[in-house]
Formats: sequence, C-alpha cells, structure tokens
Amino acid sequence: MIRALVSPDSFGSILVLLMVTYALAVTANTGWGHSLVLVVQVTTVGLVLRVSQARRSVRLLAGVAVVLAGVVAVASLFGTDSDGLEALVFGTSAFLYLIAPVAVLRALVLSGDVDRETVFGALDAYILIGLFFAFAYRMVGAIQSSPFFGSAGDGKLPQDLFFSFTTLTTTGYGNLVPAGNPGQTMAVLEMLVGQLFLVTAVAKVINAWHPKRWRALDEGTPE
Repeated sequence: MIRALVSPDSFGSILVLLMVTYALAVTANTGWGHSLVLVVQVTTVGLVLRVSQARRSVRLLAGVAVVLAGVVAVASLFGTDSDGLEALVFGTSAFLYLIAPVAVLRALVLSGDVDRETVFGALDAYILIGLFFAFAYRMVGAIQSSPFFGSAGDGKLPQDLFFSFTTLTTTGYGNLVPAGNPGQTMAVLEMLVGQLFLVTAVAKVINAWHPKRWRALDEGTPE
C-alpha cells in the first residue's frame, strides 16, 4: 500500500499530490501562492497523463496548457492582481483538471481489471472533478461583475473548494449559494455528475474490491 502511494507509476501517488494541492489551495491566498498551486497542478496533471498512458493528442493539448500555465504563473507572481489575470489563472487550472479525469477514466475502462490501482484511479477522478468545478467557479467569480455568492461575497478559493465538494457530494449545507447564472447551472451540472459518478463508476469498483486477494498477491502467497 505504501509503495503504491509513493510510486511515480501509480494512481496512488496522484492521490497524494491531490491532497497536497487541496491543502495548498485552501491556505494560499496571494499571487505567489496561486502560482505555487499552479505548479503543483501541472505536476499532478503530468503524472496523470503518464500513469494513464493518455493519447498523444491529449498530451499535446495538455502541453500547450502547461506552457500557458507557466506564463500565467510568472505573470501572477510578478504582475498585478487584476481580475483578468485571476480569471486566466483559474481558467488554466480548470482546463488542466478537465483533461485529467477524462484520461484517468479512459485508462480505467481500458484496463478491464478491478484492482488497487482501479480504486485509487476512481478516487483520483472523483477528486479531480471536484477540483475542476472549484477552479471553474473561481474563474467565473473573477469574470462576472456581481459577487458569485451574492450577499456572502465573491468568495475566495477555499470557499469555492468547500462549495464544490459539498455540491459534488450533494451535501448542500446551504451557507454558500451561487447568486445567479452561470454559477447556478454549473452547480446543477456538478450535482448530476457527482451522483452519476458515485452510483456507476465508484459503486462498481467498490463492489469488485477484494483487498485480501490483493494483499496475498503483494506478499506472493496463494489467494
């Protein structure tokens, strides 16, 4: 299990990087902090494409986004904190997190087997979807003139992350609500995606989960 979490060829290592990304995102509220988050995102997406053996066209598309991400990171670090630059930062992040879960799901479907890597991969895809919507919300909040959450304010990245994952899981505390569109439509889409993902992909993986068999294979003993 530990080896799967540190191996550069495992979906487990991606899960660790996603946790690091989340921790940085909820604590970094400055230009250099956003740049650091973007660097970790680029590393994570690069690892996702490697582990999932994404197609060449997808790698090329991601490469273009990575170059843009580098430019945005430098601009965010040394430039002004304008709404346009902020929207570009989070728009680039959202795009990277849109490519990543698609690559993971494609790899899981093509593998055909359900093992520990499949479990890690399903968790990765689910978290990546939540991160994609969070950064998309932040991008919209930076673009539109009215506060994204209405009377609760425009919101910062920690709030967007909190709102995204409570929406993805349909927890719905109700303390943060998009004041209008496109935020409301995006929230509905995230709820639908989250529920469909849980009742299809994750449920299927968990039902086929046989940790004892995997442990026996790791130890080289008969099942």
